[in-house]
Amino acid sequence: MPDGARRGLWVEEAAGRRRMPDPVRVSAVRAVMIVAVTLTVATIAFYLALAGSWLAFPMALGAVAGTIVATWGVLDVWITRQAWNQRYGVLSAPSSTARTRRGGGGAGEPGGRGRIPRDDGPLTASARR
Repeated sequence: MPDGARRGLWVEEAAGRRRMPDPVRVSAVRAVMIVAVTLTVATIAFYLALAGSWLAFPMALGAVAGTIVATWGVLDVWITRQAWNQRYGVLSAPSSTARTRRGGGGAGEPGGRGRIPRDDGPLTASARR
């Protein structure tokens, strides 16, 4: 390599996927934390049961309760993602056949009222348009 073309330690690369929306990411982090705590409690309950400790039963009950809460957390991620996609994820435009069936509707067409474009929607800054 020539002296002037040294490669730095940090090289920025384009992300392979788009970033998750904030509400989905928050619920995903919450679910990961709940699952991690539940797995820790279940592991401790297992080792306490092997040791014959009296704490094994309360820890096992905690692990069962944690499993229920962790299931809720994972479902929360799925539901939040679906709700976000329904509200903001689909950019639809009527097809050409829908416009002809409706009988006009553009700003330049007779009998139609034009739509005012909005620049303040949630997808304004994103690459999807």
